[in-house]
Amino acid sequence: MGSGKSRLAKVLSESLNCSHHDLDDLISQTYGNTIEEIFNSEGEISFRKMENKQLRLLNVNFGVVSMGGGTPCFYDNMNWMNSNGVTIYLRAKIPTLVKYLSKEDGVTRPLLRGVQKKDLPEFIAKHLFERQYFYEQASISCNIETLGWEDGLVQKITNLN
Repeated sequence: MGSGKSRLAKVLSESLNCSHHDLDDLISQTYGNTIEEIFNSEGEISFRKMENKQLRLLNVNFGVVSMGGGTPCFYDNMNWMNSNGVTIYLRAKIPTLVKYLSKEDGVTRPLLRGVQKKDLPEFIAKHLFERQYFYEQASISCNIETLGWEDGLVQKITNLN
């Protein structure tokens, strides 16, 4: 949440000269509602079912797929993703995530609805704690606080091919 996954996916797809797919965009297109509308009208569990189904419908031989930070944590999504591609965990410290999320004017994240800025560090810490087990199963772990991390990550992925 707030680590820059969507932006990095675009950078990676350009660097690797491949397609980029955003899972949330695909869900919105398929079901005709924004993610926020789905959360509001049908709830998180229904959204996670849609997400799980859409993830498995992806037919990407060589491409980059960006997704929300909760995706790996439901059903067997992380196992499925690791079996069907290379997964990347973008590690960041809580103050960094707070800074990024605080800058997002007008960005609507359903899980942040009702969270006050003063409560953001605790909210992020709780979610990181709950998600850590899944994130640590990623094929590649990358510290986004390290200078030049994007170039290093592109190089790692390039060497895999």
